[in-house]
Amino acid sequence: MKDRSSDIVARDISRSILAGSLKVQEPLQSERELAAQYKVGRPTIREALQRLERDGWITGRKGMPAVVNDYWKQGNLMTIVTILQHEEEIPDEFIVYMLQLRVSITPAYFKDALENSRLKVVSLFAPFEDIPDEANAYAEFDWQIQHGVAMLSPNPIYLLILNSFKDIYIRMAEKYFSESEHRTASRDYYNRLLEWILAGDIQQAEQTIRDMMETSITLWKQKMNGGTEK
Repeated sequence: MKDRSSDIVARDISRSILAGSLKVQEPLQSERELAAQYKVGRPTIREALQRLERDGWITGRKGMPAVVNDYWKQGNLMTIVTILQHEEEIPDEFIVYMLQLRVSITPAYFKDALENSRLKVVSLFAPFEDIPDEANAYAEFDWQIQHGVAMLSPNPIYLLILNSFKDIYIRMAEKYFSESEHRTASRDYYNRLLEWILAGDIQQAEQTIRDMMETSITLWKQKMNGGTEK
């Protein structure tokens, strides 16, 4: 599907911000100047600027040009999504950040789901034994588990967060699971986790999840540093 003109303008401006061509607190050109630059109408520019403001890239000012935000401090989930969509290769550091986010939220929505729908959580593991030893297969299974468990949590915010990152999550998971050691660790983890879930020990299941999330960070940092953790 062909991109709308406002999408193209918004993407170009966000790329300029990422590249540092537009600095934090620097004013953008006026709507009139931007319209002339991109050869589009002012309504198109206005729509692009509204999108950029919604996604945390700029702050609009009445009667004055918008200014560039410090997107790490003033951005939101969509800012992160946009950053990663601009990257052909997911940066290693972003995988660390996402793994750290998982440490914070994954045990919580697993606990919620297990307390409310333990048998339904168990059913999500049905394809586990048939997963081929391939990065994309592990990435897809991991996503289905996370998404399915978040759906079973009574708190809908967890699912909204995951849905914001679906495509990026799978891309990062494929990169993470490209290491055979990571696939082996994940298989052992899911086996242990399933045992605790079947035994009805939610506390041990939650701790197992947290431990594995921490282990994932360690494994990835070792890969980044050529096999040694720093």
